[in-house]
Amino acid sequence: MRSHIGSYMNTLARLLRGNADHAEDFQSRFDEVQEGQRPEAVTVCCSDSRVLQDRMWNNDDPGHLFTVGNIGNRVVQRPAAPIVSGDVLYPLAHTGTETAVVVGHTGCGAVTATYDALTGGVSDEPGIEHCLDLLRPHLEPGVGSLPGDLNRADAINHLVEYNVDRQVELLLESDSVPDGTDVAGVVYDFQDVYGGKRGEVHVVNVDGETNIARLRDAHPEFSDRIRRLWEY
Repeated sequence: MRSHIGSYMNTLARLLRGNADHAEDFQSRFDEVQEGQRPEAVTVCCSDSRVLQDRMWNNDDPGHLFTVGNIGNRVVQRPAAPIVSGDVLYPLAHTGTETAVVVGHTGCGAVTATYDALTGGVSDEPGIEHCLDLLRPHLEPGVGSLPGDLNRADAINHLVEYNVDRQVELLLESDSVPDGTDVAGVVYDFQDVYGGKRGEVHVVNVDGETNIARLRDAHPEFSDRIRRLWEY
């Protein structure tokens, strides 16, 4: 027990030293947002520790992004009747935010666990099972549609895209999301899957459109970042 406490305190001490540097750097950066927020976008990312929500956009500005993190970059909180989660909906409904970005990532553990549950069955703690159950009905059709020649890693990365597409679709179809909200789906790659630099974000879906050619025609300003593994 004593060893465990020592490790905990060392970890906390390191975090607090990092926060001291943060507080020193950010002394004046909260001046414009102390009384409220109007973030430009809400990003819905997986809570994987390798997915750095603000840093992936090179963002150091408080109030610029409303960041949501959970297992599997989900936008819903109920499995039976999909309801957009309050943490995703809040900035769209109350702070004037007009853009939502669903951010999947290569090698996603939540997608992997859901894939395993659908293809062979796995069990986990109830809270984790609940999160996987929120993904399961949306990923099940994708598992059945996977190309037959994929290895396990490729199958999972195809499903990462498929999951992003389904979460975008849920936002677009929800009556709770304000009309005119722009919704994009992207994949954060730190495993050399898309052939770019590690840490690059690749656009796979814009407002429900997933066809690469049409996306590139419609968005020449970032056409070089539009890439997909799976067009189905």
